[in-house]
Amino acid sequence: MAHLLGAEALHLEYPTRVVFDSVTLGVEEGDRIGIVGRNGDGKSSLLGMLARRLEPDGGRVTVRGGTTIGVLAQADTLDDDETIGHAVVGDTPEHEWAGDARTRDVIGGLLGDLPWDARLGTLSGGQRRRVSLARLLRGDHDILALDEPTNHLDMEAITWLAGHLKRRWAANAGGLLVVTHDRWFLDEVCTRTWEVHDRIVEPFEGGYAAYILQRVERDRQAAATEARRQNLARKELAWLRRGAPARTAKPKFRIDAANALIADVPEIRNRVDLQSLAVSRLGKDVVDVLDVSVAYDEREVLHRVEWRLAPGERTGILGVNGAGKSTLLGLIDGAVQPTTGRVKRGKTVKVATLTQRLDELEEHLADPVRVVIGRLRATYTLGSGSKAQDLTPGQLLERLGFASAQLSTPVKDLSGGQKRRLQLLLVLLDQPNVLILDEPTNDLDTDMLAAMEDLLDSWPGTLIVVSHDRYFLERVTDQQYAILDRRLRHLPGGVDEYLRLRTAQDARPDVAPSTGESGPRAPGLSGADERAARKELGATQRRLERIAERVTGIHARMAAHDQSDFAGLARLQDELRAAEAETAGLEERWLELSEQLE
Repeated sequence: MAHLLGAEALHLEYPTRVVFDSVTLGVEEGDRIGIVGRNGDGKSSLLGMLARRLEPDGGRVTVRGGTTIGVLAQADTLDDDETIGHAVVGDTPEHEWAGDARTRDVIGGLLGDLPWDARLGTLSGGQRRRVSLARLLRGDHDILALDEPTNHLDMEAITWLAGHLKRRWAANAGGLLVVTHDRWFLDEVCTRTWEVHDRIVEPFEGGYAAYILQRVERDRQAAATEARRQNLARKELAWLRRGAPARTAKPKFRIDAANALIADVPEIRNRVDLQSLAVSRLGKDVVDVLDVSVAYDEREVLHRVEWRLAPGERTGILGVNGAGKSTLLGLIDGAVQPTTGRVKRGKTVKVATLTQRLDELEEHLADPVRVVIGRLRATYTLGSGSKAQDLTPGQLLERLGFASAQLSTPVKDLSGGQKRRLQLLLVLLDQPNVLILDEPTNDLDTDMLAAMEDLLDSWPGTLIVVSHDRYFLERVTDQQYAILDRRLRHLPGGVDEYLRLRTAQDARPDVAPSTGESGPRAPGLSGADERAARKELGATQRRLERIAERVTGIHARMAAHDQSDFAGLARLQDELRAAEAETAGLEERWLELSEQLE
């Protein structure tokens, strides 16, 4: 592969610390490199030096002659008075940019739902991010350097971006450098991973999953090295007594060694224990949303939603921006009142919400972290049964990546990620039994996301998560629902099913499946056939909603069931499998009918 870019002996330092010391690396044609590491360790600085936007204090960056680099920075530099169209294509005549396949793909993938002549000042943060991406991606660059490209993007835009980057260049052409905490995106797009830590850049083969596997092996080897060092005297004595020098072999990465390390690791969550503890804390009744509709200024956001939350349920909520996710969360925590229908809450329910804002920290901004946690409860119980352990707030902060030196830092001086972790601590120490996480992954690096996930694995209660971070959503929840056409719909097929349904929905702009409303007649169908298809589509939709309610009920019965009654639990499990199988069949029929009516 041809060389595109190289860095030799890079050195970068700020007045208080050295960021990089003698870093040498290169980018070849066909490289798709994900850059990971803790917040503050220099990922964006590395990207800036490689893109020649930041001058190193030592060393040099060389770029092959004629190579062009396109950069997406985290900062929003768009002009509020400019229109979307002008920001993306400039003064290029329409017949030129409309005739370019890449430009059409980028505009369709990122901007299809936005008015071409809208002023940028009227857009949301996520919409402005899409405009910035579109402006960059329509260009013809040899290397793309993207700093947190998925920030503020919804799951569909992230999925489109991953697909675009995978097909943008031929397999052995172009180069990609991307800083992101989105682990699904890293696995989907990247073929190499650079970990930034301790003033160095350590390369790994493969995407995020392969990187984690190699990290486990690296840690295993480090532990083995330390054990050898500690036993050096004993081994020296043994060698001397044998009278012959020991032979050593060069250590090498072995996948089977890493696999052996995780062979006896149990399931990430003990669902039976957690559900049993949740029942003891919550009782059998949590929150029931019963035939609820919500309208704002005569515009209906949710239509006749039925949802019964079970003790210990872990559910992810999907939906486009504006679909009604925040409204649904508001129904759960009481911030939103239904227009029709009712919301019933159990007597022992205590709901807490980790919002996208940092409201919980407002009153603590001037206080050091140590003072804030000193006001809180003395212990926090993590886990259940024989594995339960009591942690102090300080120990909990350590689990969330705080160093002891940071305990003296005033809250206002913490980084965004540190504030986010402290906010989670304050919420957890209030001991809620229903926890709502609204975009909790903002400002967190991959290691801190893993630490948060580990903490939530032992949290015994009902968990509701809204997140555009697909990896996090699938990692911490056991099932997913989507808000589609103002209805709440169960997704047995998870995120993949949601994306498939959204694609089908976008292909039918004149059909509203939940209400049966229709526009022009579907091509190829007679009037009678179309009416029959629409009738069956509506019936299938209603049947799916009823089964979703039944599945929720089965989960609740399983949580409340005597956990020592294995035969009874097996019958409930069979009932659940049958309901999920029926759902899968109905989903297929729903998609067939939808395609007929396109």
